[in-house]
Amino acid sequence: MVPLHSYLILSAILFSIGTIGVLTRRNAIVIFMCVEMMLNAVNLTFIAFSRHLGSIDGQIFVFFVMTVAAAEAAVGLALMIAFYKNRESIDVEDIKLMRL
Repeated sequence: MVPLHSYLILSAILFSIGTIGVLTRRNAIVIFMCVEMMLNAVNLTFIAFSRHLGSIDGQIFVFFVMTVAAAEAAVGLALMIAFYKNRESIDVEDIKLMRL
């Protein structure tokens, strides 16, 4: 049986990699993938604590987080496709130019 702290360390590593990816990358698709990685790290934490405490509450939270993540991915991908059709680029710097 794998101890709880191993899951928490793995989750912290995944969340850190996702955070670094969001802060340093310029490609919008990579940024969305890093956000998904961060959500999966949180899901891993919920499942680990749910198993450790013998409760199903963490698994219910994971279900809702996965639902929101799927909706976020669908809307984000639709926005990326629409932006690519207009600008032929998905660079984050180009997206900032739309505000002007």
